[in-house]
Amino acid sequence: MSRKDWLEYVVTDDEAGMSVEQIVRQKLNVSGRMLQRLTRSKGILLNRKTPFLKREVKAGDKVSVRVAENRTDTTLAVTETSVSLPVDILYEDDHLLIANKPAGMMVHPLRPGQKDTLVHALTALFQQRREPAGVHPVHRLDKDTSGAILIAKSSYGHQLADRLLREGGIHREYLAVVEGHLASDKGTIQALIGRDPHHPTRRRVSRNGDDAITHYEVEQRSKEHTQVRVWLETGRTHQIRVHFHHLGHPLVGDTMYEGSRAGMRRQALHASRLSFLHPLTGEEVQVSAPLPSDMKRLIEAIFTLEKSQD
Repeated sequence: MSRKDWLEYVVTDDEAGMSVEQIVRQKLNVSGRMLQRLTRSKGILLNRKTPFLKREVKAGDKVSVRVAENRTDTTLAVTETSVSLPVDILYEDDHLLIANKPAGMMVHPLRPGQKDTLVHALTALFQQRREPAGVHPVHRLDKDTSGAILIAKSSYGHQLADRLLREGGIHREYLAVVEGHLASDKGTIQALIGRDPHHPTRRRVSRNGDDAITHYEVEQRSKEHTQVRVWLETGRTHQIRVHFHHLGHPLVGDTMYEGSRAGMRRQALHASRLSFLHPLTGEEVQVSAPLPSDMKRLIEAIFTLEKSQD
């Protein structure tokens, strides 16, 4: 059972005799670090009373953990700029949120004083609502990649969603426009990705890199470009951009990886779809992020006008 501030678990007959700590760790999937925080803040209850963690439970007992964010843990400098930043929310419940991040917006602040990030915008939104929620991105999107990004609203939600991500339970799908004519209608790119020693932020395929697996399927072609649907098995920095550059088909607009502008001021990459089984309810969540206007214009220009000129 779940409510906004607390998660409640009813002990079954088979679980009688387990300790409160075992229930919290094994049945509610609370990490050791979070267990310590909850213990210090009296965020664990047995039948609405603070228990000893070693106390044995009986069938029918109710073990509760506080999952609402502590307000003092979510304090972030929010300005009028953050409040006015656009936040398109595609899905939200008490524990998770999916935002449609615009291109040009960073997810996290990377320098002191930066206040125009997605984290700031969502923090401002929660403060306007007077909601004690945090902003914990579960995965990353590059600054100039638009689309769906999963956010946990508490440390507990982040812990569960992060585990789901690491176990491959979150399906992330992208739409990209690449240069050239891909030889195969579908394929898998499996190539290690590491840092480029000659550039502070660029990545490259490297024998000393980390495992990276990208799947793709062609959606449409023109004389000089290919539109692909892409989904990830791993989540390395710049993974899609690096892998298609490695194939000799950089993304349109991705000048960092030798892509031509073709009317785009950024890489032609949009996180179009997220789907997963909710880690608390078990229900399937499927969300699609609409294409932004620059991607619509690009696709119209390439796959309609180019074809009409053939």
